Amino acid sequence: MTIPTQDELETVVFTIEDGIAWVSFNRPEKRNCMSPKLNRQMMRVLDELEFREDVGVLVLAGEGSAWSAGMDLHEYFRENEAKGLGAIRQAQRESYGWWRRLRWYQKPTIAMVHGWCFGGAYGPLFGCDLAFAAEEAQFGLSEINWGILPGGGATKIAVELLNFRNAMYHAMMGENVDGKKAAEWGLVNEAVPLVQLKERVSEVAKVLLQKNPVALKATKDAIRRVGEMTFDNAEDYLVRAQEAANSFDNDGRKEGIKQFLDDKTYKPGLGSYNKSKGGR
Repeated sequence: MTIPTQDELETVVFTIEDGIAWVSFNRPEKRNCMSPKLNRQMMRVLDELEFREDVGVLVLAGEGSAWSAGMDLHEYFRENEAKGLGAIRQAQRESYGWWRRLRWYQKPTIAMVHGWCFGGAYGPLFGCDLAFAAEEAQFGLSEINWGILPGGGATKIAVELLNFRNAMYHAMMGENVDGKKAAEWGLVNEAVPLVQLKERVSEVAKVLLQKNPVALKATKDAIRRVGEMTFDNAEDYLVRAQEAANSFDNDGRKEGIKQFLDDKTYKPGLGSYNKSKGGR
């Protein structure tokens, strides 16, 4: 295995604060374009954080003025194309690999989009469970402007997150939309002024930290899985998923029910049960 260089290791940075891992793309001089080095390092970071006990939520952010302007045209495309099909396929595996890993991550994930989010960046945007943007942020599928279609799953993501007409307009016109429009269209959950963005994301992350992590993981997977199922198949899957979650953490389920039915110390519609008294 090739040992990564220091500049490769520095393409992604992270800090851990009160159970939240703040992970950032760190190529600000390139508007955080995703290069092969960054893609490899992001996978290492995801590996390192996924099962750490001091991490309950992962936030994906970006250094500098951009969240990510997509794929690095020089390093990801031109250099690999010059090396041949093998290099192209390896680069695709590295990028698609960590986006896929993010979609099924063990911990809840939040995209915090403060600036540009273009093209290939829709991969990790969709990979995160939740997404919040600054009203000033800019989103775009600009591929049509330089003669290609939105690849790397971006077309699929547009169809998943937007209605048909907006997906067509977004992909065919090559126009940017700001954070407000992105929220209206469903690209992100919510848009707030840039100065409030980190506070809002922290607020959401702290709520997630209070939830049962086994139930959160099962819920994350269920939401992604059932969208491609028939209703009958979804019913069957969800029954089995609930049984599997209960067998893995039945104490947490029992404690939640006890606090509601017997202790009457909480109401499910108004918050989470107290994990410190039992379960996970």
